[in-house]
Amino acid sequence: MTVRDQRKLSFRGCGCCNETLTLSGSRLSRRGMLGGAAALALGALALPRARAQTPAKKPSIIDVHHHLSPPAYIADLKKHKIGAPPTLAWTPEKSLADMDGSGIATAMLSITTPGVWFGEDAAAAALARGCNEYGAKLAGDGSRRFGMFAALPLPAVDASLKEIEYALDTRKVDGIGMFTSYGDKWLGDPAFAPVMEELNRRKAVVYTHPTDPSCCRNLIAQVPEPVIEYGTDTTRTIASLLFTGAASRYPDIQFIFSHAGGTMPFLIERFVNLPKLSKDAAAKTPEGVMTLLQRFHYDTAQVANPAAMAALTKIVSPSQILFGTDFPFRNAADQIEGLQKIFAAEDLHKIESANAQALFPRLRSV
Repeated sequence: MTVRDQRKLSFRGCGCCNETLTLSGSRLSRRGMLGGAAALALGALALPRARAQTPAKKPSIIDVHHHLSPPAYIADLKKHKIGAPPTLAWTPEKSLADMDGSGIATAMLSITTPGVWFGEDAAAAALARGCNEYGAKLAGDGSRRFGMFAALPLPAVDASLKEIEYALDTRKVDGIGMFTSYGDKWLGDPAFAPVMEELNRRKAVVYTHPTDPSCCRNLIAQVPEPVIEYGTDTTRTIASLLFTGAASRYPDIQFIFSHAGGTMPFLIERFVNLPKLSKDAAAKTPEGVMTLLQRFHYDTAQVANPAAMAALTKIVSPSQILFGTDFPFRNAADQIEGLQKIFAAEDLHKIESANAQALFPRLRSV
């Protein structure tokens, strides 16, 4: 596939501009606002039970980076003419087929970019609730084929606090899903402090997914944002958490960062040296940068290659690495194959299942 043929995906909006999505030569205009949540008709959703085929070997792998698209979410994306083709075409059956073909016991579901907020807090809250209801029903069918990271309507802080309470206390989901940035604010921003305080109080698992912030879209016409900006934005939000002091203030949040922490492993010398050059950075990282980075968890989605894993494993041990596929954008088979070429059996077992079982006790018998 040539660069010209690649899909140009412009996902998140800041609510102040129109963008375009180019798919196989056709252009679709994007509006920055959601016009309400009329697409949320949960009663009409037919949730299939997650029934697996009988595999030759008992599935044991836990995938922490696996996306769902509830029907109401797909309807809203189509209504506003946004969304990548794999997102719009997702079904639970497609997830199960990929899982069953590769020995995935459980997939932890999350909403991918562009998320649920497009400028209207009430619409975002309704859409987040609808997505979480759908995902919680899949995760709660008794099969343990699915888990769920609840979506939040950030940057609507009050609505997000309500959704955290509902998702964790009523729906008993496995954790919370957040994006690396919202508009031009990253997760260490003081605007998100009430959410972080609540997640820390609950000792929540927080899965983060990258996006393209409003500052950094369409910078190189021939290069889709996911190629560069997703890894970069993951790095920005890690830096934001470290150097605003948020990582130190909220030590009980169990963060999972996608794609091996983005470009952070390759910038580690600059991260470590910043507190040597800045008294403020030193004061915000009293435990030390490496200690804080080694507290986080990192998934393997789209980085199951020797270069990325060599860099990450110089910073953290395999006990902090979690298996991820990025389905439906990638499949499980090639991620598994890549990791098998890198890790010995003992470390591979940790990455594929044991580390996730430590984070999610209900999966310890998977």
